[in-house]
Order: sequence, then C-alpha cells, then structure tokens
Amino acid sequence: MRKGTPEQVAQKREEIVDACEQLYRTMSFREITLKEIGSITSFSRPTIYNYFETKEEIFLALFKREYDRWNAQLLAILEENDQLTKAQLADRIAQSLAERQQLLKLLSMNNYDMEANSRQELLTIFKQSYGRSLELMNTLLEKFCPEMSAADIRNFIYTFFPFMFGIYPYAEVTDKQKAAMQEAGIEYVYQTVYELTYRCLLRLLGE
Repeated sequence: MRKGTPEQVAQKREEIVDACEQLYRTMSFREITLKEIGSITSFSRPTIYNYFETKEEIFLALFKREYDRWNAQLLAILEENDQLTKAQLADRIAQSLAERQQLLKLLSMNNYDMEANSRQELLTIFKQSYGRSLELMNTLLEKFCPEMSAADIRNFIYTFFPFMFGIYPYAEVTDKQKAAMQEAGIEYVYQTVYELTYRCLLRLLGE
C-alpha cells in the first residue's frame, strides 16, 4: 500500500524512475530487473511494487518523462522564433532529437510489450505526453510552413514519427555491429542522429 501524501508518492515514484534511467545508460532493458533498480534506491523490491506493478511500467514512466522533455524543447522552438525557413526548422527539430538520445533508445525497444504489460491508467498518462508531441509538431508546421495543408501536415507527422523508431539503431552502432558489417562485406556510411534526422526532415518539408 502506498504511504504518504500525493506529493510524497510522486517523489518516490520519481526516485524509482531516476534509478531506472541511471541503469539504462549502461544496461539493456533485458538486464535491468526490479532487484537492480531497488539496489540503487531506498526501496526494497517488494516496496517498489507499491508504486509500479511491472518493470515495463517503470520504463513507461521513463518514456513519458522523455517525451515531456522533448515537448519542452519543441515548445521552445515555437515560442522563441517568429519565423524559420524550412531548413532552419529542420535544423532545430533535428538538434532537439540529437539531445534526446534516451528517447530514441526507448523508441527502438519493443514498445508493444512495454504497453501491454502496463496498467491502462498509466498507459493513458503516457499517451497524453505522446499526443502533446503530435500536437506541438502540428503547431510548428502550421506556424513556420503556412503553405502546408492539413493533409500535408498529417502526412508529414504520419511519416516522421514512425521514422523516429529507427533512428537510434542506425546512429548508435556498437563496435561489434561495425565489425560484423565489415566481415559481411557491407560498405556503410554511418551517420549521427542529427544527420539522419535533418536529411529526413528536409525531404519531408520539400527542401
């Protein structure tokens, strides 16, 4: 049973998510367990269950946090600029994602399992943050690309957001993967998150 005021409960949940975030910098989703998370918090594994029922729920909360952070960056682009060319808009959005490596890493995971193993109310809260990203992107395009129709904007969003799922695996390649590509005789030019994103955005914006 959760103990404390709503603020105290929220603080404890944040501590658990912080621990997950710290571990995720050096470990994979598969390697991280509730025991591992408990080892770097003030909670035991049974206590964690008072706040999250599954490991997937903790990752979903981290995922929501990353969308919220990206949303703050998108909002800043919107509020800090009166005009942007398409190339400038592509640059700002690409830079925002280059600073959100963890969001891209989470996107590259099996999100179906994460969402399937989380309670409905937590999934709804996550979807609200995701929906805010869609809303902000729509507003950015309306403001800085007024020639785009509603259908153009919809097509942009329905192409770019799925594209985001594949950015991290192409940009963050391990030495083992590079060696395998060389051994397979595949010549490949590796690109950064910014480069991949910027080029995609220019194409979608018609530049």
